[in-house]
Amino acid sequence: MSSDRSSAEGLTPVRRALILLSVVLATTLYSTTILIVSTVLPQMQGSMSATADEVSWVVTFNILATAIVTPMTGWLSGRFGVRNVMIWSVFGFTITTLMCGFANSLETLVFWRILQGAFGAPSTPLAQSILLDTYPQRQHALVLGLFGFGVVIGPVIGPTLGGYMAETYTWRYAFFAIFPVGVIGVLGLRAFLPPDNRRSPRALDWTGFITLSLALAATQLVLSRGQRLDWFDSLEIQIETLVAIVAFWMFAIHIMTAREPFLDPRHLRNRNYAIGLLLVALYGMLNFTPVVLLPPLLKAHANFPETIVGEIVASRGVGGCIGFLIAGFANRIDARVSMMAGFGMLLVAGLWLMTMDLNVTPFSLMANAALQGLAIGAIWVPLSVVAFSNVAEKDRPETSAVFHLLRNLGSSFFISICVAEIIRSTGVNYSRLVEAISPFNPALTFPWVMGAWDHNSLAGLQKISNEISRQSALIAYLNAFGLFTAACAITLPLILLVGNGKRAPTQTPVPAASTAPVRKGPVAPDSD
Repeated sequence: MSSDRSSAEGLTPVRRALILLSVVLATTLYSTTILIVSTVLPQMQGSMSATADEVSWVVTFNILATAIVTPMTGWLSGRFGVRNVMIWSVFGFTITTLMCGFANSLETLVFWRILQGAFGAPSTPLAQSILLDTYPQRQHALVLGLFGFGVVIGPVIGPTLGGYMAETYTWRYAFFAIFPVGVIGVLGLRAFLPPDNRRSPRALDWTGFITLSLALAATQLVLSRGQRLDWFDSLEIQIETLVAIVAFWMFAIHIMTAREPFLDPRHLRNRNYAIGLLLVALYGMLNFTPVVLLPPLLKAHANFPETIVGEIVASRGVGGCIGFLIAGFANRIDARVSMMAGFGMLLVAGLWLMTMDLNVTPFSLMANAALQGLAIGAIWVPLSVVAFSNVAEKDRPETSAVFHLLRNLGSSFFISICVAEIIRSTGVNYSRLVEAISPFNPALTFPWVMGAWDHNSLAGLQKISNEISRQSALIAYLNAFGLFTAACAITLPLILLVGNGKRAPTQTPVPAASTAPVRKGPVAPDSD
């Protein structure tokens, strides 16, 4: 056997289960915090006497820090060890979360949010890497299903917990409530994670790191602030876009020619992993988009109370939990079939959303949300198993970091595109619809056309204007759901290119760049 064999050997089932529990707890903690802040942001704004633009930096800088540090996961784990990086990541995240609750100024809060994102960034990719190392390959589907269960629970718990804490106490307790759970997670990881003797320290490729960091930071700023600043009508957005393009280009050229690149492009020779990156970016685009779009539509235009909206979001979480558990035990089914079924269900959910109107019932939306959650669970497990089926164990931290980075970027990019389309389309639809409201329109003279509407008085015109606004917004949201459905359809032909992922991971690791002055090292085996 090669020295790259799985570290699952020598661990008892109880030890593995405790590692799984600790890792899932830490990951759930991180995913919970992501949406807690969005819930308590209005109360933060009042407490800090900040404008909406100023308080938005609390979210924006956290996203930037996460995007910059996530690609460093492979280098950090190689230099300090997976165990140490995971423990210190969760520990630092827990402490900075506590300090966020104690912040007395906006500047202090932003500072601790930056550190919170930086410390927490490696936890999710390392969690997946640890579980793949801890369990033999035949159990990867099961453990990734349980891991996904924890990840999907976080976004369901986050808004609920944050809203309850903010209403009952203050926004600070939304952070304080996480601290004791984080301490438990750190103690569990420290007690149960085995020693890591597979370090492969290398010098940090500063050129690759700086160019990638600039590219990611500029991209996230464009996606986070574009809508607020009216996109390319803003000089700031133009400059950030230029920086992102130039930095990405420099990074791509550099890693193709460097002896020890920050991220090794030769991982892309593994077909399953390369296609898995495309699919996980599309998965990120589809994952949270309906959760972000539906609540504003339902509250502002369909007059749904917040409790009903919360139940609809929770239904998606319930469906996701069921989907992850089913996918975890359905490891005998071809991964391509499972992914096809999952994306197919998302396609059906998207087509279903495109038929809705403002008289939609809560039950219909709950059923749709549950179907989305079921699909997300059915996709994630086989996608993760296939993408990493031929990745050497020593390369998992780096490849997993890129995997999760593309998932996050896909989510940010697609949500920004959909929100921009909603705002653009709402204005266009309104201007077109109001053209029909005119005393020169003969159709408006018929009682069966106007019904109770009255266009001969100021109050009547105001009511018609409000209704046109509602219908304009609905059409815009339906356009966004159309983009969601189209993205679902794009995934289906890509799945046909994936290998079955049944073969064991290669026992011959890709040689390090430092041992290959001329880039003619052996190609990582194809996945079919």
